[in-house]
This record gives sequence, C-alpha cells and structure tokens, in this order.
Amino acid sequence: MRFEDCFFLGTVVRKYSFKGEVILKLDTDNPELYQSLNSLYLAQNNSLIPFFVHKCTTHKPGLLRLRLEDVDNEEDANLILKSKAYLPLTKLPKLAGNKFYYHEIIGFDVVDKNLGDIGCVVAINDHTTQATLEVSIGQKTALIPIVDEIILEVQRETKSIYVDTPLGLIDLYINDA
Repeated sequence: MRFEDCFFLGTVVRKYSFKGEVILKLDTDNPELYQSLNSLYLAQNNSLIPFFVHKCTTHKPGLLRLRLEDVDNEEDANLILKSKAYLPLTKLPKLAGNKFYYHEIIGFDVVDKNLGDIGCVVAINDHTTQATLEVSIGQKTALIPIVDEIILEVQRETKSIYVDTPLGLIDLYINDA
C-alpha cells in the first residue's frame, strides 16, 4: 500500500496495558465511523505496515483502544508507539453536496460567480490557519480560502467548484503589481 492511496487516521499515542494494547488518537470529525476496525496500516521506516485488529473499543471520545495482531506485550507496543495510522482511501465515507475531501478536488475547474472560469485546483494548502485552494491561473497560483461563504457549489459530475470570491481577490494574482 502506498501513502498516496491512504488517508491519515490518527496516531498511536500510548500503551494501555502490559498485554500490548495501545491507544489510537483519531484525527477525524466522526470517530464513531472507526469503532469497528478490522485492520489498519502503521507508518514505520517510510513504509506502511498492515496490522489486523483483534479488538477495537472506544476508550474516550476521539480515542480507540486497540489490540493488534502480533503486538502481545509492552515491548511490542513500544515499537509502534507514536506511529501514524492510515486506512485506504476506499474506506472514506462518501461525501455529498458541498462537503469534500481535499484529495478529491485536485484537478477540478474553479468557476467564479462574477469572473467565470478562473483555473484549476492544483493543490490544497492546509498548513496555515485558513485552508486554501491553490488554483492555477496561467503561470500564477491564486489562493482561495476554503470557507462556506466562498464555496458555493461542488459538482463532482463536471469536476467543477463554483465560488464567489471577494472583490479584488483574483485581481491580486492576475494583475502585475
């Protein structure tokens, strides 16, 4: 399995018992969707290693207690401590309407309410306080905030995102200063 075929689920944050159980801190808005995991991948040495889940229970909100195959004691648990957990993209719940996963809109055309076709989504920048669409406009890249007031509609069938950008935002990127 490759990293690009997976999504980040969470991190193994601590050991739970001397029998090798661990606590997985989930990075999701819907932790209840993952309460019956059968397997997952843990990142180790830049590779994804599959682990079968023998037991999965809710520990606290946002935390799962896991009993993994071949993790039978504290020493085994220490080896996976702080590992990032992943699941295949196919395990993501389907979203509808204007909700979307960042990876699914790469390549979508962006159409502004007033300006028409702007360009194509080439990336998502979510490393700042406000996540933004990175939209290729000719040789330049425009940053459009991902907020409900700007994202009007997501059409998966036509691979288009309809936006209403603030007056002058796109001009910042297409006009030379």
